[in-house]
Amino acid sequence: MNYFLAIDIGASSGRHILGHVEDGKIVLEEMYRFDNSQIRKDGHDCWDMAALSRAVLAGLKACKDAGKVPSTIGIDTWGVDFVLLDGNGIPCSDMVAYRDARTEGADALVDAAISADELYARCGIQKMLFNTIYQLAALKKEHPEQIEKAQRLLMVPEYLNFVLTGKMANEYTNATTGNLVNARAKDWDWEVIDKLGLPRRIFGKLEMPGTPLGGLTPAVQAEVGFDAQVVLPATHDTGSAFLAVPARDDKAVYISSGTWSLLGVENAEPITTPEAKAANFTNEGGAWHRFRFLKNIMGLWMIQSIRRELNGVDYVEGKEKAASWTLADYEKGRKYSFADLENAAKAASAFAGRVNANDTRFFSPDSMIAEVLAAADVKPATVGELMQCVYASLADCYAKMIRNLSSLTGKTYTSVNIVGGGSKDGYLNKLTAEATGLEVFAGPTEGTAIGNLVVQFIAASVFKDLADARAAIARSFDVKRVELI
Repeated sequence: MNYFLAIDIGASSGRHILGHVEDGKIVLEEMYRFDNSQIRKDGHDCWDMAALSRAVLAGLKACKDAGKVPSTIGIDTWGVDFVLLDGNGIPCSDMVAYRDARTEGADALVDAAISADELYARCGIQKMLFNTIYQLAALKKEHPEQIEKAQRLLMVPEYLNFVLTGKMANEYTNATTGNLVNARAKDWDWEVIDKLGLPRRIFGKLEMPGTPLGGLTPAVQAEVGFDAQVVLPATHDTGSAFLAVPARDDKAVYISSGTWSLLGVENAEPITTPEAKAANFTNEGGAWHRFRFLKNIMGLWMIQSIRRELNGVDYVEGKEKAASWTLADYEKGRKYSFADLENAAKAASAFAGRVNANDTRFFSPDSMIAEVLAAADVKPATVGELMQCVYASLADCYAKMIRNLSSLTGKTYTSVNIVGGGSKDGYLNKLTAEATGLEVFAGPTEGTAIGNLVVQFIAASVFKDLADARAAIARSFDVKRVELI
């Protein structure tokens, strides 16, 4: 059997997913799962890249132990975050996490070098303070010596590829998330880079998805027990997820639903109009030079944060709590599963309170519960009402963004295709169908891993092109139409 391996890493966990094609259908098997966490280092929240590297190798060994050695390997992760390497390939900066506060005020540094209007017209990326461009501006101010020492910049998946192969390569789809790639030239925007005073030497040639990097280093081979070719997928997880959408026509809106909800469509050309900038839509580069015209929406992060907060305290009668007890003292310290929170929201479906789900106040608050309570136009009084407020607000945000999308593209959309882990959230899917008035299709759940594998399959001539692969996805996975009743 010819196996292919997708290593899909998100902000909280990662998985090694083996894929092969049998009788024209894609078959998946999870081989290894691991946690991804942040560490506090030198005053910043950073990714533990040593732990991530060990987890990647452990997953490869799990494949070997199972007797299922992949012929190719592809790694995808989130975007924007990077590490700088010196001339010996040793990190000379930390891999600071995108939710870290170091970029506060960094937009003023960038605006002083290039106007926001010109930057959007050139790169077409929505303004998010965690974009690589703002992270580099913040780093240059805080630690200019690190940039002076640096010889290469590698994003998270690129660094892990370097660990496996010893080769440094920058990949196009992930690079575009940073607001440093010219949307039309599909290459680093050297004029922007020069205006920011960044050294050109740290930005390598942009490689496209499907590019082979070569085999594993001798040291890695000795540790994991085999050799395999590392191939670049769309290393940005959203770029991979969008490839997995088995859309029925070009009137479908895609939502990659996870910690973030990435809502948008695929276009042949970028849209960098003033109207698109005002709506803060982004033009991320995709495989085969496609563009993901989309909007970042806060997504399941709000629900995940509330659950952590609810479950992070034990109720004791009369116990003091920092922000004082609310929502009936967190329902007397009850511990909640995600299913519990969904059911609580359903039971409070008549609650009318809403928040702007995309307000930056929800990006990294000390207390998500406190922020929702402060922002709601009608204050929730129970956990169920709190969850209904969040669920309905997310669905309303999806509907609003689809209307914006239609206005910006001049197209009418008739369906919504939800992929990723959030596609399993039946209640949010139902509310999305109600709020948008469109047909909603949910699945496949493992959208990012499937999209990662699709590039590997095409590179190996298992499928001839993306249309062929998407037809196989439709045959292989259960994509459900969301019923309103």
